[in-house]
Amino acid sequence: MRLFSLSHPSALRPNPLFPPPSSSFPRKRESSSFGNQRGTGIAKRLTLAAALALSSCSPPLKPSQFTGNGAFNPIAFFTGHETSWGVEENRGGQPTGIVTTDCLGTPDGAGGITMVQTLHTGGKPTTRIWHMRQTGANTFAATANDMDGTASATTGGRAMHWRWILETKPGNPLANVTMNQWFYQMSDGAVMIRTTITKAGFVVLQISEQFEKA
Repeated sequence: MRLFSLSHPSALRPNPLFPPPSSSFPRKRESSSFGNQRGTGIAKRLTLAAALALSSCSPPLKPSQFTGNGAFNPIAFFTGHETSWGVEENRGGQPTGIVTTDCLGTPDGAGGITMVQTLHTGGKPTTRIWHMRQTGANTFAATANDMDGTASATTGGRAMHWRWILETKPGNPLANVTMNQWFYQMSDGAVMIRTTITKAGFVVLQISEQFEKA
């Protein structure tokens, strides 16, 4: 039995044996579970992003907040022979090189020390000559042959912090970079130094390094 004949207009009339579906039947309501799940996922991501933003805004600790955990004295530690091993890292925290140093600090007769530091960073060794002295109960100052100005440090417990300007090309101030360093003395006496090197406010290199008595 043919239901429709496309060769005649009357063929478009519905066959009474197969009536068209009634429009009076209620339409099935589309499920909104997908929309709800999607909205929940977006809300979770926004909550996580907000939590990360708040954590990144936490103020950094100050040296004074490390009190009660020993007493790091850089002059006492760097008097004598010390060696270090560390890793250079790019802005993403990936290791890019190895750095080692050999240090020899001798008293200068005025309560400070003169320290000769030989640095090896994969290329030609460089020598940095430090002059360090104590300026207060918890403050120290230092100069070096490749430093612009003076580094002023504050200690607290096992920690010390200072910031100074390194002349990568002496005589060319445009090549200067800022050295931001935190010192942490471990329970075994070793000292870990975390260095962040910046230029015009942008991080160009980071160094994680540990110093030990030789």
